[in-house]
Amino acid sequence: MTHPTIAPITEDDIANYLANTPDFFERHAGVLGAVQLTSPHSHRAVSLQERQAELLREKIKGLELKAVEMIRHGVENTAIADKLQRWTRELLLTREARELPAVVAREIAAQFQVPQVAIKVWGVAPEFAAEPCAQGASDDVMTFASSLTAPYCGANPGLEAAQWLAEPAAAASLALIPLRASGAPQAFGLLVLASNDAQRFAADMGTSFLVRIGELSSAALSRLRP
Repeated sequence: MTHPTIAPITEDDIANYLANTPDFFERHAGVLGAVQLTSPHSHRAVSLQERQAELLREKIKGLELKAVEMIRHGVENTAIADKLQRWTRELLLTREARELPAVVAREIAAQFQVPQVAIKVWGVAPEFAAEPCAQGASDDVMTFASSLTAPYCGANPGLEAAQWLAEPAAAASLALIPLRASGAPQAFGLLVLASNDAQRFAADMGTSFLVRIGELSSAALSRLRP
């Protein structure tokens, strides 16, 4: 007579049994107390309760690190929001439209510690056509600015817009931010931020903050347009 083959009990079988039989250790309390595990820290045998305590301490430490990181990000975000508010306040307090380009550039440099800032706008009203900010942008730059769907961040490959800076050779990284009227596909200007730190405006950096700078700058500088 052939007897059926009985599959051996696996670790998964044991784990499933214990997980689905919560009263097992109530009936066999001595087994629970006798369980020994290897600590990954000391590599010695410890009781189940001690190992659980270690796991709990590790979890608490991880939560503490996350909390510290969240606090740090919160402090940084608050500082950025304060700087953005002070910058925007200066724009709102500027009564003369022709002064706005200089105020935008000066306050970006001061509030956000950007070493070099330059602005060019085109298609301005006749009374602003002689302003320095309305001079020197070629058709190629205008086309390039309109082609940007997001700020350009990265190295300075010798772009024409970098020549607007006081010290183009010192610009190791650039952020080029197109200026647009709300909803318009064509740019009416370009904001250039430059740093001697090659990582300040790295190609892989997030651009959401720069987009906000561009939107606020565009709103302010739209006063120069007809």
